[in-house]
Amino acid sequence: MLAALLSVVLLAILISIWHLATLPKETAAGPDDEYAKLMGKRTRKTDGFPTPLQIAEGAYRQLADPFYDRGPNDKGIAIQLGHSLARVGLGFLCAVLFAVPLGFLIGMSPLMYRALDPFIQVLKPISPLAWMPLALYTIKDSAISGVFVIFICSVWPMLINTAYGVAGVRREWLNVARTLEVKPLRKALRVILPAAAPTILTGMRISMGIAWLVIVAAEMLVGGTGIGYFVWNEWNNLNLTHVIFAIMVIGVVGMFLDFLIGRVQRLVTYVE
Repeated sequence: MLAALLSVVLLAILISIWHLATLPKETAAGPDDEYAKLMGKRTRKTDGFPTPLQIAEGAYRQLADPFYDRGPNDKGIAIQLGHSLARVGLGFLCAVLFAVPLGFLIGMSPLMYRALDPFIQVLKPISPLAWMPLALYTIKDSAISGVFVIFICSVWPMLINTAYGVAGVRREWLNVARTLEVKPLRKALRVILPAAAPTILTGMRISMGIAWLVIVAAEMLVGGTGIGYFVWNEWNNLNLTHVIFAIMVIGVVGMFLDFLIGRVQRLVTYVE
């Protein structure tokens, strides 16, 4: 409760500073305002940055009808968010299906680790967005290219964490399984997977954060649909109110995705 109260106080301070910084400022009348110029009056104007109240009004308008569809370049925030979540979900799922089994193989086999480590070290530092031109050229579909970029950026944290978790399973447990002549598949599912699950979920949590970050940038590049495209389109329309609202939505959704995986991770850790 104390932490929640402190968070509310900090939020109130932040909004207050924002409100004071965006208050209309009294400035001299411009050359086009002949009447004010002749009368020697001063006018009030803002620097154009939205106030908290304007953001709240824009958010209300967007949330009042989040599923509207008025053409390719004018869709509601829920539709744009749905496209982004679908791409992230599909790319993340493909990464799980690829990275977890391969991570098991690397973690259980020192030979495979030494053989694949050079490829991992070369490919891991490459920015996911650097793959976008190649994906667009080969796949020729912006939506699927976005999924591919999510797959690429999600693979490495999961792969490395899975291999690390599998390699770190207690030798005593493996020796017991070997003594009982447990078959390799059963040993992987009943002994290694439960022991490595917290580490694997940590990799998934990191991957989800990176995937949600990357999809926004990817959609700004390829356009069409998605929350990233929504931000870029509203910027082109010089609508800073909707840009800031979309940034807040991105942050809240990212926090929610991290919270979901974090809950699963804590549950697994508690069971262990």
